[in-house]
Amino acid sequence: MTGTEYLVTGMSCAHCEAAIRAEVGAIAGVADVEVSAETGRLAIESDAPLDDAAVLAAVEEAGYTAVPA
Repeated sequence: MTGTEYLVTGMSCAHCEAAIRAEVGAIAGVADVEVSAETGRLAIESDAPLDDAAVLAAVEEAGYTAVPA
């Protein structure tokens, strides 16, 4: 398993977390997604290294902005 972290801006509640979790969780190879509006952190466990562009696009699709941590 590979772990990757991102900093997400714009989250404020559990709904925000759920939206990001759904979008990022749909990326092939993602095994687990942990996201916290309180800390602004997105942690992803995957079967192989993920393409940062795919993760950033998924977060953007959910309505937020992310950068690699």
